[in-house]
Amino acid sequence: MSDNFEKVMEQYAQRYSEICKNNNQIDTSLFETYGVKRGLRDKNGKGVLSGITNISLIKASTVKDDIVIPCDGQLYYRGYNIFDLVKGFREEHRFGFEETAYLLLFGELPNISQLKEFFEILANNRTLPTNFVRDVIMKAPSKDIMNSLTKSVLTLSSYDDKVTDNSLENVLRQSLMLISVFPMLSVYGYHAYNHYECNESFYIHRPDEHLSAAENILRMLRPDKEYTDVEAKVLDQALILHMEHGGGNNSTFTTRVVTSAGSDTYSVIAAALSSLKGPKHGGANIKVVEMIQDLKQNVADIRDEDAVRDYLRKLVRKEAFDRRGLIYGMGHAVYSISDPRAVAFKYFVERLAEEKHQKKEFELYSMIERIAPEVIGEECAIYKGVSANVDFYSGFVYTMLGIPRELFTPIFAMARIVGWSAHRMEELINVDKIIRPAYQSIMVPKVYESIKDRSVLRIDTEQKKRLQFTMKEESC
Repeated sequence: MSDNFEKVMEQYAQRYSEICKNNNQIDTSLFETYGVKRGLRDKNGKGVLSGITNISLIKASTVKDDIVIPCDGQLYYRGYNIFDLVKGFREEHRFGFEETAYLLLFGELPNISQLKEFFEILANNRTLPTNFVRDVIMKAPSKDIMNSLTKSVLTLSSYDDKVTDNSLENVLRQSLMLISVFPMLSVYGYHAYNHYECNESFYIHRPDEHLSAAENILRMLRPDKEYTDVEAKVLDQALILHMEHGGGNNSTFTTRVVTSAGSDTYSVIAAALSSLKGPKHGGANIKVVEMIQDLKQNVADIRDEDAVRDYLRKLVRKEAFDRRGLIYGMGHAVYSISDPRAVAFKYFVERLAEEKHQKKEFELYSMIERIAPEVIGEECAIYKGVSANVDFYSGFVYTMLGIPRELFTPIFAMARIVGWSAHRMEELINVDKIIRPAYQSIMVPKVYESIKDRSVLRIDTEQKKRLQFTMKEESC
């Protein structure tokens, strides 16, 4: 009976999805007619200005004589160039996640004692309520670790006596706790899935209070808790570069929208997680890895540049891989000439590739990074340049680190929660209005008919005339 009902539901949904499609289709020309920017971006890719922030700055162009000129991408955290931050950690042989988190949350770089105290605060927060792993994470494990993570975040609210207290000190307390436990929730969620659904061994390693976030992620993930310094430093850099990227990216904007409604921290972060998990946002690096696998299956010699170019051309022409016409990892909504995160990351990618004896694979990625923009330029009419984005290399790095694909996007979340927390607090401090954009209605008023007289649809012409002015001048 259950199987029969599932079949009935499948047929019903299939039938009515067509009705939904027919009754919700909007003529795309109307976006231009009403001046609506699709995706809140204009034809040149410039976003609608919807807020003010002092947390980060993205620079992808300069203006000279009123002409916008693309430039090498730059990213600043609280006024500091990301290249300088990364270079500083590299030259001093230090982990930078905690220091960068301090910078984004509090607006200034810490001194030695402040960083030590902050490190201890995060370490002491790396604990979950009694039996939480057993009662929440191990129950109903899912291959979708982002959903598992979101479930865990929402459930943590049940253990918080001040869940709805939106005072700054309480939100900061909640944010620091969530930043600390995100790696635990994600990695434990994966282990539960790997055990119950994949019949693999099950182990739970406690984080070490003396280790950095990156070291603890690898420690908790691996059966033997072992990792090299290079592995941990590369993961640390990945976390830093994914930590923040302005207020306009989908998940951070979601954070600010839900915050503006007065919602609690757990609900806000759950909403941000739901936004991040999409393949157009945080899940893009998985598509890059899958695309590269498909390339290697269809190109006899991956060192043959002409053969690789032909494959990339097939991708753009929707003749290969998922036939979406995309070369994943190429292009960004803001950057055109270069994504500074990808540029900064590439140094560490090469070092890790050497340690893992993956030089040949790295050379393939480098080749694609070089020739893909040429192929896209030849095949597509684009309004700006195209370059590799940070997702292009991150999936390759996570694969070399032995991180399963199910954790690719959660790794992104472990970093980006810092940026979300900073933006949530900035929104609470400065803005007291709910974010409510406008939508233009193109609805046609109809005459209500009794259920026995609904064979023919009747348009309410009188009401349509009365609404005509409103529909042109107002939006809802």
